[in-house]
Amino acid sequence: MLNPNDIRKEFPILEQTVYGKPLIYLDNAATTQKPRCVIDSISQAYLTINSNVHRGVHHLSQVATEKFEEARDKVRAHINAGDKSEIIFTRGTTESINLVASSFGNTFLKAGDEVIISSLEHHSNIVPWQILRDRIGIEIKVIPLDSNESLDFEAYKALFGERTRLVSIAHVSNVLGATTPVKEYIDYAHTLNVPVLIDGAQSIPHSNIDVKALDADFFAFSGHKMYAPTGIGVLYGKSEWLNRMQPYHGGGEMIQTVRFEKTTYNELPYKFEAGTPDYVGAIALGRAIDFMNEIGVDAIAQHEQALTRYAVERLRNIPSMRIFGNPDSSAVSFLVGDIHPADMGTLLDRLGIAIRTGHHCAQPLMEILGIPGTVRASFAMYNTVEEVDALVAAIERVAKMFA
Repeated sequence: MLNPNDIRKEFPILEQTVYGKPLIYLDNAATTQKPRCVIDSISQAYLTINSNVHRGVHHLSQVATEKFEEARDKVRAHINAGDKSEIIFTRGTTESINLVASSFGNTFLKAGDEVIISSLEHHSNIVPWQILRDRIGIEIKVIPLDSNESLDFEAYKALFGERTRLVSIAHVSNVLGATTPVKEYIDYAHTLNVPVLIDGAQSIPHSNIDVKALDADFFAFSGHKMYAPTGIGVLYGKSEWLNRMQPYHGGGEMIQTVRFEKTTYNELPYKFEAGTPDYVGAIALGRAIDFMNEIGVDAIAQHEQALTRYAVERLRNIPSMRIFGNPDSSAVSFLVGDIHPADMGTLLDRLGIAIRTGHHCAQPLMEILGIPGTVRASFAMYNTVEEVDALVAAIERVAKMFA
């Protein structure tokens, strides 16, 4: 059984006060805090092995390269990918999706071809496809919500046509905190020979991910939402697609030979990793994966899901409370009466509670819901029942002020 009070000792930032109140950090869907071991891994890399990877015969370069590739293999094992060559380091989920939109799009798509996304998507899984639409003339189809504010699977199936070339959907909504049964979506798309990209930014911090079991063609996620630094992320892709796709960036590392007349490209994964990589970030991501596995990903998931259920139960007792969707992961979005989310967030902050307010980079979803934004509380392994109680008490206090 996970004990969040023991885990909190590994996160120095949680020991501080805000406006004289103990910090209650409930903005984990935006970014998680970093444990000492991850912070230490960054310091140790710069203090002991700092050198450009893959490009030197000297000791520091060789050790840095070994640690960088060890991190790649940790990621491979963590998501059960077939080979570490299918693990591409990026700056995060956003760049991973942009990579697929650009490289897959340039290789396989032409005017009139269709990409399916959903009503739940983060802007990072909308805008890249719009850029591609504006550049080459693809069409974007959107899976609607049903009456329960979940994706409509029957409507999804009806969107497919002869020119559907890719599906790109989120595993867990960053707004509603609800998990989409993406395996069903993948399986159906594959019956029509359509590949699927899964945005796993909000799922991989809270559950065991097995890309083989999912049969995902692409899976994107960010390190900073799973206790690793900002600026490091991953794109998993099946080699059968990656080998055929054009490179995303050009430069060093992603080449085999360069002539003014012609360039030949490197093998996977380096074909998609132009320039000096953030090898320190990758090492720290590997350490964050170790940290999660030491605690137990299943134990983390059980704790966070229990907190979410408890929070929903407590929040529903607040008068004029509206909870959106069916949260089952680690985030709850809500509004209280006519209180603007920014006002609620500002006043909760004065009480030491850090939550997220606004449209959460999901403006189309907000339009569908008919609201300007929400208040979102999101949980991690170090959050406690007492913090949920403090959140509820603070919301009730703010609500009385507006009453």
